[in-house]
Amino acid sequence: MTGRDQTGRLVEEESTMTEKAMPSFKAEVLDVKGECHAGHKKGDVLSISCYDSGGLCGFFYHDIFPSLSVMQFGGKYPWASQDELVLECPDRGNAVTLKVVRER
Repeated sequence: MTGRDQTGRLVEEESTMTEKAMPSFKAEVLDVKGECHAGHKKGDVLSISCYDSGGLCGFFYHDIFPSLSVMQFGGKYPWASQDELVLECPDRGNAVTLKVVRER
């Protein structure tokens, strides 16, 4: 990674992100009510993170990104496990239910 020092010269910087600090997540489709227009089916398993949608529908990814971000960076919701969330697609007529689990 490169950056600039105080004089404006390019310098190499160390990355502060490590694999340990950047978990990945398994997202499993638990249910589909109706027909998912992105083609997701019950049983589909995706690998996702804040940096990779893993093939998840863009609308759904956009909707879950804040929750995923909380999990990605070590946060926790009081009503859920730190390592698992169950989320639903914003398309209420064709709702996809997704279980997101932190991979260890």
